[in-house]
Amino acid sequence: MRLIRMRTLCLLLMLLLPAVHTRAETASTQLEQAMSETLDQWREGRYEQLFDRLAHRGRTSREAFIKKMHESTTRPACCFQKMEHFKVLNEKRTQATVYVTIGLEGAPNVPQSCTREFKLTQEEGVWKMQLNDIYSLAGATGKKKRTHHR
Repeated sequence: MRLIRMRTLCLLLMLLLPAVHTRAETASTQLEQAMSETLDQWREGRYEQLFDRLAHRGRTSREAFIKKMHESTTRPACCFQKMEHFKVLNEKRTQATVYVTIGLEGAPNVPQSCTREFKLTQEEGVWKMQLNDIYSLAGATGKKKRTHHR
């Protein structure tokens, strides 16, 4: 009787493990695709659509965002250089942290890539990058430049 239970348990585990693995692969694929589409919108200069795909926008207006992005000379690289070594570090229902190398191009003093963690938030069924991450990659900080008067 005990042997039958063990065999049943082993069989059940063998059937369930591929489903769990497939679900994890699907989530990773969704995160990678969402990030790739966001970077494509940036590269193509579709800043209005890009603004809608970003989370944690705070008090940044669409117009201010578009202006900053037009002023930036940095943009994501194309094709296979756009994202490399994508890895999901942590995923919850509406939050995920990924580690990825993003290829960049633009002005001569721009680094060719940036490797770091990025946080994504799921809003209305869509995974979104954070606005500050895009500003950071673009070399456009969210802060106003100070002018010194003497």
